[in-house]
Amino acid sequence: MSEVSSEARLADYRQRFEELAGAQGLDYYPIDFELVPDTFMMEVAIYGLPVRMPHWSFGVRYIYQHVQHRMGYSRIFEVIFPGNPNRAYLQSRNTLAENTLVTAHVLGHADFSKHNQLFARMQSEVGYRIVEQAADRAHRIEDAIREHGAARVEAVLDAALALEQCIDVTRPVNRPDYPQWEAPADHAEPRDPGFAERYQELPGEAAPPAPDEQVRRADIPPAPEPDLLWFIARYAPELEDWERDIFLAVREESYYFYPLFACQIMNEGWASYWHARLLREADFLPTQVYVDAIKAHSDVVRPYAGEGAVALSINPYHLGFCIWERIIEQQGLEAAWRIRAEEDDFSFVRNYLDETLAADLGLFAYTRRGKSRSLRYEVRDAELDELRELMLAPKFNYGAPRVRASALRRDGSLDLEHDAETDGRGLDLERADRVLEYLQRAWRRPVRLTTVDHDGDRFELEAI
Repeated sequence: MSEVSSEARLADYRQRFEELAGAQGLDYYPIDFELVPDTFMMEVAIYGLPVRMPHWSFGVRYIYQHVQHRMGYSRIFEVIFPGNPNRAYLQSRNTLAENTLVTAHVLGHADFSKHNQLFARMQSEVGYRIVEQAADRAHRIEDAIREHGAARVEAVLDAALALEQCIDVTRPVNRPDYPQWEAPADHAEPRDPGFAERYQELPGEAAPPAPDEQVRRADIPPAPEPDLLWFIARYAPELEDWERDIFLAVREESYYFYPLFACQIMNEGWASYWHARLLREADFLPTQVYVDAIKAHSDVVRPYAGEGAVALSINPYHLGFCIWERIIEQQGLEAAWRIRAEEDDFSFVRNYLDETLAADLGLFAYTRRGKSRSLRYEVRDAELDELRELMLAPKFNYGAPRVRASALRRDGSLDLEHDAETDGRGLDLERADRVLEYLQRAWRRPVRLTTVDHDGDRFELEAI
């Protein structure tokens, strides 16, 4: 079978899958499918976008992913960027059966991203054409390199990308600056707090208080601020406009990627459920294509991730697929539509991974003992709540330590605090020290961080 005929057959299957998906109730923005070589697919997966701001850290990630791929631990079937339209890249070296499955899988992703509230909110704030927006930012950074030199631009990117997970998703992408003045203690709250919020967002500087009002300039920040990218962009004393733009660009892309991180189990499980369901009902597929696609499905949703993985790493495709199957079997599609719209991985796992399903899936908690060749895993009994929280722990705070800006001193120096109590973990001090150096180069004044290490001992790091 020639490559052209394979592509033609895949295009035909795609059209029929879309008709079948529509009849089943799936609804999504248009999808632009593109077959790409494996080298391009690898770059897209590592950079996160087809064209993105240049930085050495992406090269490090590329080498790691390439090694994993060559060793058989990782294989990339597709990459999809939610939006309007969605962009789906399929690997040209996949077999026809694999890309048939992937096509159905993408339809599930597209339906999820259109209707899930977290995805919808982030896309409406960031924009629906992230691929074009990222390419435009990359071109602007290339212009900055030509104007200001590679070393200066790289120093700003070092700091911004080191903090790319340090955002506050409870606040909007376009948020107002802090109030300039602190209201009197007996100042009555406005009857319409919404008006006060809208007033703060009006252009122009805030008017100073009347002379008879006992007020003072508000502290910066008025409360510990976790959105470090926004805080640095708005309050670093010596940043130039092009540098602020880089911090805000990294922040905006982090908002875009957050739902993919926070809904991974739900999203991959939903797409896997629908590709399996659509395949079962696709009577237009030749028998051999169907059989091979079902085998690929079994590889995708096997219990443990990675061909060389030990049976201790949860495969989000498998876990999500099994939970969705149980929900639809017991509660029906109407309940599934609602859950798809309203929840994220935190509520999904806590609400729908019950003791029966955990036992059926053979899920357990374990403790690591020893190092290197003497490393061993000891299974321990665990309450269901503990098991759920162990699964979800890497997802808290976007997977990053919870570090907040706590004070901007009169000399322009910045104090940071690590909220270790909420975070539940200590910092890698060597890495924290390196990130602090990156940040100080952008802040250009002393930066201090109060933290604890993995043993709970308190430390204060400083970059000057």
